[in-house]
Amino acid sequence: MSTRRPLIGIPADRRLLGHHYFHCVGEKYIAAVAEGAQAVPVLIPSLGDGLEARELLADFDGILLTGSPSNVEPHRYNGPASDPGTLHDAYRDATTLPMIPRVVEAGLPLLAICRGFQEMNVAFGGTLWQKLHEVQGYRNHREDTEAPLDEQYGPAHDIELTPDGLLARLSGEQRLKVNSLHSQGVQTLGKGLVVEARAPDGVIEAFRAADAPSLALGLQWHPEWKFKDNPFSRALFAAFGEAARERARQRAAR
Repeated sequence: MSTRRPLIGIPADRRLLGHHYFHCVGEKYIAAVAEGAQAVPVLIPSLGDGLEARELLADFDGILLTGSPSNVEPHRYNGPASDPGTLHDAYRDATTLPMIPRVVEAGLPLLAICRGFQEMNVAFGGTLWQKLHEVQGYRNHREDTEAPLDEQYGPAHDIELTPDGLLARLSGEQRLKVNSLHSQGVQTLGKGLVVEARAPDGVIEAFRAADAPSLALGLQWHPEWKFKDNPFSRALFAAFGEAARERARQRAAR
């Protein structure tokens, strides 16, 4: 049986850097996959309709959806138009949104972080608040962009874990403290998704795909940031890596 490390696909952002477009993934996500999940990170270009997802997914053992400064385009969930100047990434939307249900259905482990969490909700028919801080009853979940990075990504608030949920079993806790760097949030939860954690103001902080054959988890916070220093983040990426290794073992046994 093959002993190779599992391959984790990471869809990239498409960004204009200078006068040219680049397909980019933050190094912190790559490191969390390589070191935390003990897997091989492989960047997937966001080519939209130019990418055949079904053929692509046959070569991977898991998918990581990263955070990003860009927002999912609101027409994807019948939301109101974004404010002028809002950063979008139509190519990433066109790549990830059709891919996500196929990933889950095919039994590939999926870990979706921040923008990825929002993509996963939209892919399953959910909707988003674009400005959570302007919705009555919700706190400001955005970071202070003027603060040092360690402060921006530092612990911001508690989350309450769903009793007997995946995260509660993984952590052995009912309450965790997480960072908070988002302006968007779940308005209506996608079909087939179940809540795994909420913030004190009721904002959904984590969910999973209830009927997924493998791990299929979305997180609003950023566990990849200095994951080695956080016991729960280490456990989370280790579980993701083990699910990917199980997928690889199943493929090798066919």
